[in-house]
Amino acid sequence: MLAIHDLVTRPAGALAWALALVCAVALLAGCTGPAARRDAGLVQAPVRIDPAEREASVARALLLVNTPYRYGGNTPESGFDCSGLVGYVLAQGARQPLPRSSVQWAAASAQVAEPQRGDLVFFNTGGGPYSHMGIYVGGGQFVHAPSSGGTVRKDRLDSSYFAGRYTGARSVFQP
Repeated sequence: MLAIHDLVTRPAGALAWALALVCAVALLAGCTGPAARRDAGLVQAPVRIDPAEREASVARALLLVNTPYRYGGNTPESGFDCSGLVGYVLAQGARQPLPRSSVQWAAASAQVAEPQRGDLVFFNTGGGPYSHMGIYVGGGQFVHAPSSGGTVRKDRLDSSYFAGRYTGARSVFQP
């Protein structure tokens, strides 16, 4: 079995290693495309959804697990990116236009110390503190649309990847 040292010291191995690293970063960037960076300074009206919608939102999020990822996607038929998933899940309980990018969602929600079921959780996956997001479903877990080629899935906040990238929880559930 080859060691990592052997992979990066051989020309073909070094190229494969570099390509794999670049692909991993690009895939995990999720919602950090040009729109998210462009919206960084945007002022967003607060989103207020009745707290009675929390459990229905969690149920909708869980039903979408295994839906394909698609950058810019916001329906089960087209697939989802992270903010498109959140928008789709919360749209039924909302009585106002909803944000589209993860940066806009952060601006439209209120910071909370500890997430409750249905709250939004944010991560810095390489494009700023709100470059990726998901919906907290309880028990330290969240549902999100992680990357190209992947599917909507449930992950743990304390996983080796997400724990160090977690930037906080925010809520739209306000009377």
